[in-house]
Amino acid sequence: MTDIYESPLNTRYASAEMKNLFSADTKFKTWRRLWIALAEAQKELGLGITDKQIDELKANADNINYQDADLQEKKVRHDVMAHVYAYGVLCPNAKGIIHLGATSCYVGDNTDIILMYEGLKLIRKKIDAAIYNLSSFAEKYKKLPTLAFTHFQPAQLTTVGKRATLWIQDLLMDIEDIEYQLGKAALLGSKGTTGTQASFLELFDGDDEKVKKAEELICEKMGYKKVFAVSGQTYPRKLDSSILNILSQIAQSAYKFSNDMRLLQHLKEVEEPFEKAQIGSSAMAYKRNPMRSERISSLARYVIVSALNPAITASTQWFERTLDDSANRRITIPEAFLAVDSILNLYINITGGLVVYPKVIRQRVLSELPFMATENIMMDAVKRGGDRQQLHERIRIHSVAAAKAVKEEGKPNDLVQRIAADPMFDTDEATIMKILQPENFIGRSVAQVDEFLSEINISKQDIQIEINV
Repeated sequence: MTDIYESPLNTRYASAEMKNLFSADTKFKTWRRLWIALAEAQKELGLGITDKQIDELKANADNINYQDADLQEKKVRHDVMAHVYAYGVLCPNAKGIIHLGATSCYVGDNTDIILMYEGLKLIRKKIDAAIYNLSSFAEKYKKLPTLAFTHFQPAQLTTVGKRATLWIQDLLMDIEDIEYQLGKAALLGSKGTTGTQASFLELFDGDDEKVKKAEELICEKMGYKKVFAVSGQTYPRKLDSSILNILSQIAQSAYKFSNDMRLLQHLKEVEEPFEKAQIGSSAMAYKRNPMRSERISSLARYVIVSALNPAITASTQWFERTLDDSANRRITIPEAFLAVDSILNLYINITGGLVVYPKVIRQRVLSELPFMATENIMMDAVKRGGDRQQLHERIRIHSVAAAKAVKEEGKPNDLVQRIAADPMFDTDEATIMKILQPENFIGRSVAQVDEFLSEINISKQDIQIEINV
């Protein structure tokens, strides 16, 4: 335990991989990679930078001397310049060429972009894992009829597997958004204080082509294919809003799933995993609360609201740059990524161990099916010579009476018995029960699951992540 506040996302929820991605170490090591790329590009284009200086920078790229940086930042009140100084302490021969011609956003903004895109790649892998689990579940239960709900009122039937495809489809839409965003990934590049590249033009003695080439080389060295064509001092803050909107969409997908799970667990039809020694309630020992699904719901709300922050930031930036975005972005962006990471960890854990109770599901189906099957029962009686209008009225009367007995007297649904006893239908209970086979009322559910899953190409070998919840 510690005597200072720590974010629960760090201490309880997010994965080590995502926490490492947004750690100080990864951030400052990326800054140093960017300084090396800048120096290499400038050397290759003719500035007086030596191999010895480059080698010194590379040798100390991962050796972050935090104490030197922290002491310097207390003096100068500027984190980038403090780390330029600290890097220079380790690289005395190269200290004069570190950050040459650059502004703080060269390292700060390019690093933020890199971390966000790496975060999206990790999230994509976890969505794949959730889809794999759900696909296996949908395949296993594609033929199991279950009562579908509209307005959380009994509707027609579906199947347990068909319902799972709805959750998968939401996640597939999220993957499309991630792939689109990754497909247009661009760095800020080396734009200078107001985006005009004036400092770099000065360094290269007015050689416009070298300024452009330097930016291309930096981009290539950092593993990217392009930069924003124009910018102010920062990359367009709309990028943050676009990316956090994707995170919000993922949270929305997970929220919908978690709400459905909470309702299903209440109905005792499907439950999330429950460990042997798990405690559901400190007071009520018999309880099995859907705590993981509830945690998804809780974290999802946080992410959805967090997406407002970059939208406001993008809307309120002044001209080429203001600094009222900085503190907000330091908190909002990493926390949103850690929260979505946490949500997906839970999503994968739940879907990897869903517990289904077919007998409970069938009992609920059979309690409602007589009402749904009345049209089929009526048509069967018409085929034997009955009058459709008269039969319709008799069914209405019997349905109202059966529903009243269920709701007001707590009796079982006896609609089948009432119809079988009515001479107008000229039938018996056994004949009606043949009509009331749940499999006859699921439409194309099984075919839809088969067709849908045939388009998903995620194998178990593709899932290489460790999830501990």
